[in-house]
Amino acid sequence: MVGGKRGYVPGMTAPLTELTARRLLSGFAAGDFTPVDAVRAALDRLDRIGSVRPEPGASPRPDASAALARAEASAARWERGEPRGLLDGVPVTVEESLSPYEGTGGTEAPSAALLREHGAVLVGRTPAREPGPPGSARTSAVALGAGPLSLGTDGGGAIRVAASFSGVFGLKPTYGRVPHFPAGPFGVLAHVGPTARDAADAALMLDVISGPDRIRQEAEGGVEDGVKGLRIAYSPSFGGQVAVDPSVASAVRGAVTALAGLGAYITEADPDMADPVDAFRTLWSASAARLAHRLGPGRRRSLDPALLETAAAGARISAVEYLAAEEARAGLERRMDLFHTSYDLLITPTVPVTAAGAAPGPRGRAGWPPFAYPFNMTRQPAASVPCGVDADGLPIGVQLIAARHADALVLRAAHALYEAGATAAPARS
Repeated sequence: MVGGKRGYVPGMTAPLTELTARRLLSGFAAGDFTPVDAVRAALDRLDRIGSVRPEPGASPRPDASAALARAEASAARWERGEPRGLLDGVPVTVEESLSPYEGTGGTEAPSAALLREHGAVLVGRTPAREPGPPGSARTSAVALGAGPLSLGTDGGGAIRVAASFSGVFGLKPTYGRVPHFPAGPFGVLAHVGPTARDAADAALMLDVISGPDRIRQEAEGGVEDGVKGLRIAYSPSFGGQVAVDPSVASAVRGAVTALAGLGAYITEADPDMADPVDAFRTLWSASAARLAHRLGPGRRRSLDPALLETAAAGARISAVEYLAAEEARAGLERRMDLFHTSYDLLITPTVPVTAAGAAPGPRGRAGWPPFAYPFNMTRQPAASVPCGVDADGLPIGVQLIAARHADALVLRAAHALYEAGATAAPARS
């Protein structure tokens, strides 16, 4: 309980669980509320939505005591006027592969450690693999109020697809922009990035998790620069290769129209991208085989059956086949590098359907996010931005892609959509 009414503080019309990270930080600074208030509200929401995975035999809130202790320490720093870093006291969730439980033998990733260094309070861990679309637990945590920020991985679209289905913002940064060590078996494809309430929050988080040499590159003004004069290619269906639900197509066109109204130059153009699913499947399957091999027979039996099937296929891949797939990946990367000599940004739907129509296609998981996984292969920055809902109120996302290392352009365009009111999202329950 905060201030009497669940999740509220006196004088506020919105609960703490609906505030952005930036609004929480300004509230801490002004003394409107404290990190303890924010963390308690986030933990209470986690109890209600069950987006964290408790340790075996533990309570539904395995991190509650430690989180509250960190929040109290943060509150003391704010009271002294000495906040630590850029996110002091902000509740966050982190994928468990990046911040494993003690005693599991895992190593905390640099990105998770950087969040702690900047005072962020870990309130829960989301599963790396869960039922339904990958990444759905962390996007649910953000969408439903269990902290405004979440850290996770995207190996074939997980951050962006789940963000699209949940009506929140998800960014897959340029490969290597966020340090990822140990990289894990999917490291050839996996990017580490933020899920957030909006683009400005994601920019702030990206500054933190990118490392000290890049601090504040995005947060200080760059995200505010707008899109006037940017050259944007709009590919509604990859040249007819992807069947897109009419409600998704209409919402994405609305976002494109909004960017044109803000001064961007829009051209309908398709990248040179024949479906690369075979090369992706080879790289993904080989990575799954390595994961299963590392776990050993006992833990392998606990893996999802579909992942075990993928791992079995990967174990039959030869070195020559793997190198051919990597050659195909590098070729696609070079073609997209050339594409971006003509265009600053590429826009596509994030997913061709809403969550109600999402089901693995005949080629497996890579068959249903066709706009997402190719950009894991090209290692470009790509984000999903909410751009409306369908007739049933289900969220729709538009994907913004830039050249490698041009993460700031993605964040600028996304922020412009938020500022223009083009990111209408469903009301939270």
